[in-house]
This record gives sequence, structure tokens and C-alpha cells, in this order.
Amino acid sequence: MKYYPINLDVQNKNCLVVGGGRVGTRKVLTLLQCSAIVTIVSPEISEKLKDLVLSGSVNLIKRGYLSGDLQDMFLVISASDNNKINQMVYKDAKACNILCNIADIPDSCNFIVPSVIRRGDLTITVSTSGKSPALSRKLRIELEKIFGKEYSECLKLMGAVRAKLLKEKHAPDNHKYLFRNVLDQGLIEMIKNSDIKAVNDLLCKIFGKDFTYESLIKKPNQS
Repeated sequence: MKYYPINLDVQNKNCLVVGGGRVGTRKVLTLLQCSAIVTIVSPEISEKLKDLVLSGSVNLIKRGYLSGDLQDMFLVISASDNNKINQMVYKDAKACNILCNIADIPDSCNFIVPSVIRRGDLTITVSTSGKSPALSRKLRIELEKIFGKEYSECLKLMGAVRAKLLKEKHAPDNHKYLFRNVLDQGLIEMIKNSDIKAVNDLLCKIFGKDFTYESLIKKPNQS
């Protein structure tokens, strides 16, 4: 199976998770990180999910899965320990043309979930096309060591620079060389070393004197 890689927008979309155990909890948390509207259907749920239900972060249908639960859903993830329920979810989702993932059963999915590394708005994914979750996990752990928080800070800075350039009506096509140049000259390493003077010197050299780290990136304690 060759999967088409894609980043899916689930913000404010109705998503159903069947099963409230360890795997179901993990799926719910990931969907919430992406601002989905999450409903859980399960007779029993974990303590973490109980807290989310009490806080109003998720909706709970406290019973077993029924076919009608898919109504108005954008996608469904089934993490039940009952294979009959998982297969029922898959068949119902297929009939309704709803995106469906059955945890750890790639043959019963029309999308699979990769291992994910997040550094702010930077998202790096690893997929073995469902053949080896263990290898995906190993690669994810290795990549987490390579891509530190400096990448998140760099992306935040580059986003702010881009927004300022667009506001000043610079042509987007002209930005490509500038951004490649600033990265090639060691911006990420400067950020990693907290060398703000070097960052500012580089920004000034590439983009102009009005571009400084302090003016582009406001910290939480700044007004």
C-alpha cells in the first residue's frame, strides 16, 4: 500500500473516537491538540478522559457504539479492544464515505496516523505505511533529539519576517532567496546558542535594519 501524505485540517470539525482506554485517550488528546470537536463513545473511559468530559473539552456517549453515532462526523477513530466493533465502525464509515482509522489495523483504515514530532508549528511525521509501528517510534525518538526547540523558535521568527515583508508589499517570489540565505548562514544554530546579537546582525544584513529579533518575537511577558 502506498499512502498519499497529507496534513488534515480538523479544526472545529466533528470527530468520533470509539473506545475510552489507553489508545483511545491518546487519540482524543491528539485531536484536541488540533482543535477538533471530539465525541467519545464508550461504556468506560480512562481517568484522563473523565477529567476532559468534566471540563467540557469533549462530549461523551456512555454506551457501546451504534451505527447512528457516525451522523455528521468528519472522521472516526476506533480504538476498541473488541474487533467486532472495530469492523462494524469500518463498514459503517465506508458506507458513509467518512474518514476512518482503526487503531493498529491498517487494512481496516482509509487513513493511517504517523508518528509525530511537534516543535511549535513545525510538524514532522514518520510513517512505515503501517508495516512497523516499532520502527516509526524508534525514528521519532531519534528525530526528537535532532530537532530541538530552536526549530520552533526559528519557524516563529521566519513567520514574523514573512508577515512583515508581505505587509510591506514585497513580492512573495522574491522572498525565497532571502529565506534560504538566512537559513544557510546559520540562523538555527544562532538561535540554539541564544546568540541574539548574531541573529540581529544576520536579519539586518539580509532583510534590513527594521528586522530585529526583539521587534518580531514578543515574549509572553512583553506588552
